[in-house]
Amino acid sequence: MSVTTKETLGIYIHIPFCRSKCDYCDFYSLAGREESMDAYQKALSTHLAEASPLASSMRVDTVYFGGGTPSYYGARRLIRLLRLLRWEYRIRWNAEITLEANPDSVDVKSLAALRRAGFNRISLGMQSACDAQLADLHRPHDFAQVRAAVEAARKARFENISLDLIYGLPGQTLSDWQKTLEQAIALAPKHLSCYGLTVEKGTPLARRVKEGLVLPDDDAQADMYLWTVDRLARAGYEQYEISNFAMPGYASRHNLRYWQLKPYVGFGPGAHSDFGRRRYSFVRNLDRYIGGVTRGDNVIDFSELIPLTERGGEYLMLGLRTAHGISAQEYRSNYHMDFAPIEEKLVEYAHRGWARREGRRWRLTPEGFLISNRLIVELLRSQKQLSLEAMLSKQP
Repeated sequence: MSVTTKETLGIYIHIPFCRSKCDYCDFYSLAGREESMDAYQKALSTHLAEASPLASSMRVDTVYFGGGTPSYYGARRLIRLLRLLRWEYRIRWNAEITLEANPDSVDVKSLAALRRAGFNRISLGMQSACDAQLADLHRPHDFAQVRAAVEAARKARFENISLDLIYGLPGQTLSDWQKTLEQAIALAPKHLSCYGLTVEKGTPLARRVKEGLVLPDDDAQADMYLWTVDRLARAGYEQYEISNFAMPGYASRHNLRYWQLKPYVGFGPGAHSDFGRRRYSFVRNLDRYIGGVTRGDNVIDFSELIPLTERGGEYLMLGLRTAHGISAQEYRSNYHMDFAPIEEKLVEYAHRGWARREGRRWRLTPEGFLISNRLIVELLRSQKQLSLEAMLSKQP
């Protein structure tokens, strides 16, 4: 479905190749498939060119190369893809163009070439400053390589550097996490993503937990999180989403696109899109994706048209992940539903210290972020009940 509006568009490019697979990772990524990189490059280029007419009226203001490990894919392939994107799509001159990278797979020469080609933001997977913890997760680098990667990025003239961190690691104490975060702050990135460790089904980490591996409990993770929010605020970082913090002006525009329900298209196996009021994803299999695109077969794995009531629920769920929050006016005008039952719950949350009202907007507090899944489920139940009552009232 083509879109003919002046709305901007985000593009996500999935690079599914990794040097090795980390124990906790549930993203679609593969180790030991380097021989497929050239075939994937050809298929991905074909797919990008074929899809471009559908977005011909839209300006692209964010491009995100994620994975997997895009930096492991090689600077030459990445630069060719970005050139193709500029040829096929209307990329804005000031677009945010992000590359995910692992510290072990970057150097000054390759980063300088990427920067000259137009990449202007780099997200490095630091995860921890403790080498023993990195080894335990089967990360392919140590902390010395993190320092070297940040230095290389700066020499290559990347100003917008982000670091990814994980708290709640096996055996990690609050003191351990504090040391990691202090080391990250000392590297002076413009952006920090701090995620609590989650155990995804089917991962090696899930198997290890089942076999008896002990992780910090919920209370310990809560202490780490609340300390993080306070420490980063004192260091000048603004929290703009549950897990994301940035210096003023450096919030990830691409990530905000997801949380603000702005359209984006993804390319590659397992990539998701939200475009033309439809949500869809591609097959989560490298060989099927390459073969399907090459033969002209359908490579869509899942697709659905998004009803307005469901979109209203997404507005509540995603908006309350951010510091910007939600408002009655936006909810009513965009989704044509009554905000009163939602606001009633938010007032209750405010009394408990979980939410607060700022002007005409509602947002969760750091304490509310900790239990956001529970709170959002309650709000969605209120919306569902309201929708059911409205439907019944129309019955003869």
